[in-house]
Amino acid sequence: MNRDCTYHRPSTLAEAVDYLATKGGETTIIAGGTDVMVDLRAGKLERRNLLDVSRLDELRGIRLEGEKLVVGAAVTLAEIHRSPLLANHAPALQKCARNFASAQIRNKATIGGNVGHCSPCGDTIPPLVIHQAEMVCTGSSGQRRLPITEVATGAYRCQIARDEIITAFVLEPVGADFADFQKIGRRQALAISRMSMAAMLNQDQEGRITMLRLALGACTPTPCRLRLVEEFLLGKKPQPALLMQAGELLAEQMIAITGRRSSIIYKEPAVQGLFRRILSPVACHD
Repeated sequence: MNRDCTYHRPSTLAEAVDYLATKGGETTIIAGGTDVMVDLRAGKLERRNLLDVSRLDELRGIRLEGEKLVVGAAVTLAEIHRSPLLANHAPALQKCARNFASAQIRNKATIGGNVGHCSPCGDTIPPLVIHQAEMVCTGSSGQRRLPITEVATGAYRCQIARDEIITAFVLEPVGADFADFQKIGRRQALAISRMSMAAMLNQDQEGRITMLRLALGACTPTPCRLRLVEEFLLGKKPQPALLMQAGELLAEQMIAITGRRSSIIYKEPAVQGLFRRILSPVACHD
């Protein structure tokens, strides 16, 4: 580890991109620093330079642009939790910030850092998946967008090039009847997610599901939509017995992705329970 890192804080996004064009291979980008500083102290950070993008105006703000919802990469989890715009247009994302680590961490941690770290347990990722979000990157070759499901190539492996900076996330704002995010950890407070799930749906007057999006986090290497479960429930009333069947299908889909490992004895019933819990408010009992 090189503890003698050079710290640089650019004034503009253009300045930051220029810096990375020549020093990207030797540079770690830092915003909130909640992951980077841990790696630095643990001796896992080998790059010589730190590029602080936390105060760049181009990476700030939560706003509607036409039919899209834009969240800047340097927006903190505390800002996400307080945002009335997200509460109205992306409530699962707003709710995921409620129990994210501690208040101190929420005040520093950014959505760009949470996604870019590509940890399977990143809480912001399942809500972004159900909103079919795209990650916007800016580099020396210009700007490009990646679907959120393609950002990670595996656990802790990110598609961002060395000369690129995550600048924003572009979401589809959806007026859902119901939306939620829930997770399971080893304890109730300050727990890293062992399993997480985001959901949103619409129902008709008879209670039949007309739109459903489900995303699973933490227990798969990369984020994924649970499309088989969505298709199974579409057009049906979510009665308890049906949700039991859907939960079993969900567990099968998870096992198909991860394989049958030793932890499956815990994960299989846990993911079914999490699924039934998150959809229990919309269950039909007639």
